[in-house]
Amino acid sequence: MTPNQTAGHLTGHLTGQSADQLATQRKIVNRLRRANGQLEALITAVESGGDCRAVVTQLAAVSKAIDRATYLILATAMQRCLVEPDPAAAAAADAAGQPLSLEELERLFLMVS
Repeated sequence: MTPNQTAGHLTGHLTGQSADQLATQRKIVNRLRRANGQLEALITAVESGGDCRAVVTQLAAVSKAIDRATYLILATAMQRCLVEPDPAAAAAADAAGQPLSLEELERLFLMVS
């Protein structure tokens, strides 16, 4: 499973769930949209020969926004898979793959740390 498939798998577990889970999904999407907007501004600044300090500052903002979304996705996965294990949910794992094991969560976390 690629990182993009994994992210989709993790956020896919959020849809159709409780209000808290939907709120978390909205936070993730908002952070990714913010990163997308910052990345577009960064590309424009580089293409127009923008000030080096401004470019680096914008690059740091993009990186931080993506990092925050990543950690929120991982935290959600850890809570759903480890803190609140649900045998019924595990049995109904989505068609893209099986529930994440502790080893998979650890590998994903280390991949982004």
